[in-house]
Amino acid sequence: MSNDQPQFSIVGDVSVDLVLGTLDAWPRIGTEQLMPRSELRAGGSAANSALAARHLGLSPRLIGAIGGDDLAQWLQLQLAGIAVDLQTCSSDTTLSVGLLHADGERTFFTSYGHLQHLSPQFVQAHLPPATPGSIALFTAPFLLPGLRERYSALLAYAATQGYQIALDTGWPPEGWTPQVLEEVEGWLAQCDHLMVNELEVMSLAGSQDLTVAVNRVARLLKPGARLIVKLGAAGALGHADGQSTHYATEVANDIFDTVGAGDSFNTGYLAACLNQAGLRDALAAGCRTAAAVLQRFPRKRIAAGELAHCLLPSS
Repeated sequence: MSNDQPQFSIVGDVSVDLVLGTLDAWPRIGTEQLMPRSELRAGGSAANSALAARHLGLSPRLIGAIGGDDLAQWLQLQLAGIAVDLQTCSSDTTLSVGLLHADGERTFFTSYGHLQHLSPQFVQAHLPPATPGSIALFTAPFLLPGLRERYSALLAYAATQGYQIALDTGWPPEGWTPQVLEEVEGWLAQCDHLMVNELEVMSLAGSQDLTVAVNRVARLLKPGARLIVKLGAAGALGHADGQSTHYATEVANDIFDTVGAGDSFNTGYLAACLNQAGLRDALAAGCRTAAAVLQRFPRKRIAAGELAHCLLPSS
């Protein structure tokens, strides 16, 4: 890679996912349930995004944390081929167990673990100065209390380093309280790309009308920023300069594992932006990337660069 090419840095949660399915009904306490499918893999939204970038043939930089146990060593092996800066924390590695239900819903059980300890000082020390057009994706602030305390300052620092700021807020465990909304508004004012799902944008706006919600939240972003709303099987909506663009997708059949779909979309969309794609082409790349990742199980068998075709311009 030449030194003047745009960089793609990802800052956020890195953990271990154990995905099991499918569960037809919730079992009685004290019983045992056999699952026909399972996969142990690197997880967390930041790691999912970085792995999707590797699938696309990109060379992202991943900044996060790991625990101080044997599971952390295994986790690092899963991230081979990705430039990683991971703060080693003296705690167990965060583990998330995802149960996939027959109706397509998911239930997660996640330990606190090392995600409690990632520090803004570590992130700043490992976020290099950027070349023009570079993007820093920040994920899961609500799961990273050490970063959350200084999140606005961290986003501002990344901007001074030359990055466009992309943010996927995720869902606050305490809900969208007035205090959380005020906190998040301070983050949105620094965003060049805000990527949220339909429920999140309506919660941010305090409106169940998607059009109203999009317009309200768009006004909270910096001038010229893009608001991206992930609509699941319905595709994605992009809003910029007062105009909305909807990219619809074909509904895929027999999708077993939807964990990380939004993270894969984020990477596909931002990868297209790094190539100066227009809004519609970037939405299309995000949707194609998510669909291509979801159709593969287990995920860890996707080869580097195997999904590069997802970034081709839409016809």
